[in-house]
Amino acid sequence: MATAALPAVPAGFTGRDEDLARLFPVLDPGAESDLPVVICAVSGLGGIGKTSLALCAAHRAVRDGWFPGGTLFVDFRGYDEDPVTADQAVVALLDGMGVRGADLPQTAAGQYGLYRRLLAEERRPMLLVLDNASSPEQLSPLIPGTDHHRVLVTSRDRLTDLDAQLIDLDVLNSEDAADLIDRSLRLSDRGDDRATREPEAVSELATLCGHHPLALRITAGMLRKRRHRSVDSLVDELRGAKDVTAAVGLRPIFEAAYRQLPPEQARLLRLIALAPVAEVGSETAAALADLDVDQTFTLLEELAASHLVTPVPGGADVRWRLHDLVRAFGLGVVNGNARLWVEGEAARERVLEFYHRWADAADDRLRWLPGMAEPERFADRAEALAWFDSERAGLVAAAQWAREERYADTAVQLSQCLGEYLDWRRSFDDWITVCGVTQEAAHHACNPVAEANAWNDLGLALRETDRIEEAIDAHTRARDLYQTVEDRHGEAGAWDGLGLALRETDRIEEAIDAHTRARDLNQTVEDRHGEAGAWNNLGLALRETDRIEEAIDAHTRARDLYQTVGDRLSEAGAWNNLGAALGEAGRVEEEIEAYEKALEGFQEFENWYRTGGTLSNLAFAHENAARPAKARTCYLQSADAYTRASAPTEAAEAQSAADALT
Repeated sequence: MATAALPAVPAGFTGRDEDLARLFPVLDPGAESDLPVVICAVSGLGGIGKTSLALCAAHRAVRDGWFPGGTLFVDFRGYDEDPVTADQAVVALLDGMGVRGADLPQTAAGQYGLYRRLLAEERRPMLLVLDNASSPEQLSPLIPGTDHHRVLVTSRDRLTDLDAQLIDLDVLNSEDAADLIDRSLRLSDRGDDRATREPEAVSELATLCGHHPLALRITAGMLRKRRHRSVDSLVDELRGAKDVTAAVGLRPIFEAAYRQLPPEQARLLRLIALAPVAEVGSETAAALADLDVDQTFTLLEELAASHLVTPVPGGADVRWRLHDLVRAFGLGVVNGNARLWVEGEAARERVLEFYHRWADAADDRLRWLPGMAEPERFADRAEALAWFDSERAGLVAAAQWAREERYADTAVQLSQCLGEYLDWRRSFDDWITVCGVTQEAAHHACNPVAEANAWNDLGLALRETDRIEEAIDAHTRARDLYQTVEDRHGEAGAWDGLGLALRETDRIEEAIDAHTRARDLNQTVEDRHGEAGAWNNLGLALRETDRIEEAIDAHTRARDLYQTVGDRLSEAGAWNNLGAALGEAGRVEEEIEAYEKALEGFQEFENWYRTGGTLSNLAFAHENAARPAKARTCYLQSADAYTRASAPTEAAEAQSAADALT
């Protein structure tokens, strides 16, 4: 979403010299003015070329040395069903500025504060390109508080509420439109001179396209596919298209392109328009179309050749993105025909089942312990996490189909497969959204267990975002529902979550009681893993009241139970907590041994941040034991681990501590 590197200017970008001339004086941080303009907002119709213009201007400005402080780019996907929020964008911007992992503040307020401080401290001019925004609310919290940085915004809407220089982007003029067609044809075949030979047909084609860049690129793609036919023949087809005025002349273009497609390509275009998000993987497209992946991939390549989908290379799979207007056209085709609507509903059911099947398998892998059945497909945690990462936007959007009665059952099941992943990636905004929709759907369907699960997960996510009172309420509702249906296992989890939230508000005795109840219930239902978690959390609460020996006992019991069930990662956490409790009791040698055991587990799972923290703890323990050489070695190893975890502040602190022992 955000990157320190600007995306490339799309191939075939042409013209816009006058618009560039309007942009440059506003962007120039060195221009003298009694009223410096920090923000420039480019607006215009979808597909009009706003992003291309912004990127072209940004690349030229960077080339000329205007922004030595660097550049940042965010695509807000403002017109998708699930646009990027300011809270999500600030995390991505901080990531582009090198702040990630443990360096990232856990609250939105902290993230905005750090973001503004970094911008204020950077005295060299920076350029922020905030692309495809739909409202000032997405942007306002991200605007620098200084006048030496510049912000370049693109939007379909004229953002008059922003204190910005507004530039309205119109369609291309006749000359630039003709040049775009000519360049597009020659790009694939240098000998294709049809635009030169048929200037009048090209002019009429540009008029039929409304001089709209996206429409022009689509028609150029049609011409490339019909290499031995004249431009005039395509003009004749467009003249005969049904005159629907949607999107300023684009619909006739889309209709003509759609009619030209072979039936299997036309069907796939319709169906991928129904996907929960505009960008899908090949497997997701195959599920929508009920085809094998290889066949689907071939069809997608053909659609890409017609500029109806855009390939987005990345990772092991090429993903495919529909332009907003193409997607809207596909939806219109489906909704305007009863037979195609039925076909579309079946496709949505298939893709939802596809998401649920593999999210369930990936979730099973993340939760897998020795003795459990091997999940489908995913050989290890890395594979499961990679799949979740690639499909996250679609999974989160599909889970929200729970609002529709037809899809509610499967969507609710899907949502309950996402919690472990979203928690691991600390995607708490998404988790809160999913849980909220799921809770409402489960309540409407009179499914108290699913509703309780949603409330409990919601409480966990709310606590992570410091919405503690709401978290307490959510866990309380979950507990009450579990009690109503006599689900002791679920009730135990609700009590444990409630205890964590209560501890955050310094209601320690109530937290101890909640964790004790969770422990007892887990013992009753013979859930040793749940019991281990309750003991571990109980130990944390006991330490808050200086009941150190009891805390040591609780963490020891948690460690032993985690060992019994084979959960090495959680065992490492218990060892680390035990080490801290032993240190408070002055039992330094045992403290060191506990940290060494924790270290083994965190390294096994390549959790480098926790590895760095445990190494720092271990170093401090060696210092207390008057072993400076060992302490220095541990600090150096901690610095290396933090570096691998992209935590430069902690790495620098560990290095500094090591240097102090030289």
